[in-house]
Amino acid sequence: MRMSPQAPISALAFVLLVFAVSIADAQSIKIRVGRTTGGSGFHIPSYVAIDKGFFKNEGLDADFIAATAGVLVRATIAREIEFTPIPGGGSEAMLQGAPIVFIVGESLISQWTLTTTPDIKRVEDLKGRTLGLGRPGSADYSELVIVLGKNFKMEPGKDYKVISFTGEPDRVAALIQGSIQGGVLSFPHAARAEKEGMKILVRTGDYLPRLGGTFLTHKDYIKEKREVVKRFIRAMVKAEDYIKANKQGTVDVIAKYFEIKDPKVNESIYKQVFDKYSPEMPANLIRDLFESRTTPELGWPKGKPLPDPEQFVDRGPLNEVLKEMGRTPAK
Repeated sequence: MRMSPQAPISALAFVLLVFAVSIADAQSIKIRVGRTTGGSGFHIPSYVAIDKGFFKNEGLDADFIAATAGVLVRATIAREIEFTPIPGGGSEAMLQGAPIVFIVGESLISQWTLTTTPDIKRVEDLKGRTLGLGRPGSADYSELVIVLGKNFKMEPGKDYKVISFTGEPDRVAALIQGSIQGGVLSFPHAARAEKEGMKILVRTGDYLPRLGGTFLTHKDYIKEKREVVKRFIRAMVKAEDYIKANKQGTVDVIAKYFEIKDPKVNESIYKQVFDKYSPEMPANLIRDLFESRTTPELGWPKGKPLPDPEQFVDRGPLNEVLKEMGRTPAK
């Protein structure tokens, strides 16, 4: 049988294509991206960036590293993780001299809630009750303690008991079982709890301004790998654009990371957060973030002034990326 004269050419083209793909894969830059245990509404853009190929399209081979907030911040300081979305713990570490800086934003609103069993009608009903929070020092501990202390004159240990849970799904389960009467939950987990008969009693965003999921990295990593940092930022910008424009694709990601099978719950989550993400890190919210950490409740010496928060933000790579994308960075 005669071989078609096109066959050798086609075979060669195929080999060259496979070779080119192999080279491209080999040249992908591996990065480790922090994420909290259990899904977080603050971090949906990073889930989209990895699941919809935005990191890959930037030549980044991204792996999620799931851990508690404190572990993620310490691992970033030790350069065991390149990018971590923990503004609460990160800002506290920066105030203590850690060599890390914020580089790109995610959520512009606080997504924490105090979700309770249905018998709790008002905050004062929680006196003597048990609340499920994160670890001391984490955002899902500090923010509620601050809100209850400043606005309702309630203190942990004195007015209510605390049980620390590393993951939000565990708090939802504890609420359903009745072992706690209130729990700190982000919007997605609060929506799941509401479906089980729980109620959202307090939204921390109503009392405490908040940047959520803002990514930080080590200062030396920016010096050594500035182009990689810019690729990471560009992928995040594109992921946040995608969330605004692609409802179903984002809902699919929400369903995956929060393990929620009810489409109505996932769509409800999407409607609450889809237009609340931005790569920008507004100076006023940066200042609010650090001011929220410099309180006696978190061990900050009374009367000690807040240093200039802008020293903890490197806006250079983000501004360069936005300009390259034809956008005007915020002043």
